Amino acid sequence: MSFHNKIPERKLGSLPALWVFLSFLGGVSVLSAGPPVAQVETVPSSPKSFTWVGHGRVDGHLALSASPDGAFAPDSSSLAVADGDKVAMVNLEGGSIDKVLHPKLPNLHNLDIESANFVAANRLFLLGTGVVHTKGKPATMTPLLGFQWDVEQDTAFGKVDAIGAHGGFGRPHYFPDIGYLSMYKDSAFIIWNPVGHQGGEIKIPDLTREPNLYTFSPDGHWLLLAQIAASGSPDPVVARLSEHKFVASLPGHQGTVMSMAFSRDSSKVVTACEDGKVRIWSVSGWKLIETLAGHEGPVHWAEFSPDGQWVASAGEDHTVRIWSVENGKLVQTLRESASPVLTVGFSPNGSYLAASTEHSVLVWQRTTTGQ
Repeated sequence: MSFHNKIPERKLGSLPALWVFLSFLGGVSVLSAGPPVAQVETVPSSPKSFTWVGHGRVDGHLALSASPDGAFAPDSSSLAVADGDKVAMVNLEGGSIDKVLHPKLPNLHNLDIESANFVAANRLFLLGTGVVHTKGKPATMTPLLGFQWDVEQDTAFGKVDAIGAHGGFGRPHYFPDIGYLSMYKDSAFIIWNPVGHQGGEIKIPDLTREPNLYTFSPDGHWLLLAQIAASGSPDPVVARLSEHKFVASLPGHQGTVMSMAFSRDSSKVVTACEDGKVRIWSVSGWKLIETLAGHEGPVHWAEFSPDGQWVASAGEDHTVRIWSVENGKLVQTLRESASPVLTVGFSPNGSYLAASTEHSVLVWQRTTTGQ
């Protein structure tokens, strides 16, 4: 793990309260879960005058199959980057790696950390797998493990949970914006809060096949689903959680939808598609607002900025692109990556942008160039 060159209020997302979310469930069952130099292309028609400037690169990755936003500290002071069995804590303002964490669990070897997300100012929620060595027994691979880690003390905080250890569940997804981990099984989503160890079940009777991609709105009203097994359409479908049923779809995608994200105020949705386009939709009306075209190849990820004014997209073409939500114009193209960019996320205060490839994380800082 190495740091290259200088890396110099979204608050941690959560549902307003657990009961607000669970009020939609209609029968809750509680879970027990045993680079360096910026390469900038700025489009003159940008509605605001600022530039994203390359701020550094660090070996490792952010969550490659879930939102990377949670890797930022709540105060935007640092970024947690996973690399094998280590987590680098990058000081964004100072431009250095403050410390490298070495999470260890009893009898566990070969820990491979899949994601590191802040759940408190100095505490991370880690997801990973490892190999258990018990005397007199053959080594065995663990299921996905979830546990909290104290950043200051470099030590475990609380217990370790085996995620989906009883089998039959789809791939677990952690959503840092709402603070819940979710697993699909038999037309239902089992949700669980790793901090409060509370959860429940959301049943969608009409959903009979596993969705490989889904996301919840921050206000707890909506569920978007895509990549549904055996589905003949790539278009996402919308479920209203209060009714436990499908109510709409987002039509027109000409390829697999790679990511979906709500704006922080739950008023819009952005989809990233294999067809090379990013699309912005209204919530509740589910109308297409803008189609953002410019990537050369599939778009792996798209996210709104905390204030909802911008969308950042990450592509197979090695670029990160910044778009205006107001008029759909391309504001800037960032070309520092030498390989496909898989995820991208904004810091809580909107001042930093972090994008992840398979093996490295690139960071940019927003610099105002005029008013």
